[in-house]
Amino acid sequence: MRAVRYVVLSSLLAAVGCGGMEQSQDEQTQDSVDVQPAGKGGGIASEFVSTAAKPGGQAAPGANGITNHGGPVMTGTNTVYFIYYGNWSGNTAPTIIGDWANSIGGSPYFNINTTYTNTAGTKVSNSVVNGGSTTVAYPYGTALTDANIQSIVADAINGGKLPKNTSAVYFVVTSSDVNATSGFCTQYCGWHTHGTIGGSDIKYSFVGNPDRCPSSCEMYPNAGPNGNPGADGMISILSHELEEAVTDPDLNAWYDTKGAENADKCAWTFGTTYAAANGATANMKLGTRDFLIQQNWVNASGGYCAKSF
Repeated sequence: MRAVRYVVLSSLLAAVGCGGMEQSQDEQTQDSVDVQPAGKGGGIASEFVSTAAKPGGQAAPGANGITNHGGPVMTGTNTVYFIYYGNWSGNTAPTIIGDWANSIGGSPYFNINTTYTNTAGTKVSNSVVNGGSTTVAYPYGTALTDANIQSIVADAINGGKLPKNTSAVYFVVTSSDVNATSGFCTQYCGWHTHGTIGGSDIKYSFVGNPDRCPSSCEMYPNAGPNGNPGADGMISILSHELEEAVTDPDLNAWYDTKGAENADKCAWTFGTTYAAANGATANMKLGTRDFLIQQNWVNASGGYCAKSF
């Protein structure tokens, strides 16, 4: 298995007043959404892209700045499952996340992903189905390795708490007292990958609660549009990982010459914003809720960051 490098762009960090750092991890195959740069103002931070190493070398960039390296994309109905790990008692996050999952499919925002195709020209589907969730306490403690996170997904599937679905993304969402030891809050806010579980290729993602590190993974100077800063912060990270998982599920499809996937190219950029009913910053409405969700890379017209297509 290839190594993944979580690289901080030193020139960008110098511009925002932070030193550069780099960490290499062997035996990992995943892509992350990095922590946001220092110096964010009004809840809006400058772009900060992942540069995780990808297979295939330095392929020539596509006409839209991102290249299909021949791997599969998710062209059918995209199902999402959630495994809430830790203590979620009294927390509104599962409700807010569930409402997001019920409304992102079919939206102009998620439609951006239809600009990505497989090698036969079939588009990623603008369809997301909320497949449900399960909650587990602390079977692996409060300091999770990457292997622990895959085990949490495997336990949920093999134990019958969630169905096995190769056309799905399984999200391990952790409470704020739980750390991911490979770099949550210092190197990334979330990541996605795939692995063999029960003999099948399963796509899964880790998203930690930003309440653990507000300056790194939350973007709100106030409570957020849904009154829960951790949940509101997670929504943008969940969106980032979902749109990358459907366009690069096995980490060998869509990414640029630096290894940045579609959401990486627009990380921590939000476009035009407005004030939600509670005065918090938002930039789109999905279903009945306002959210502040990062833009995504449109693979058309030369390529650009946007909130809709």
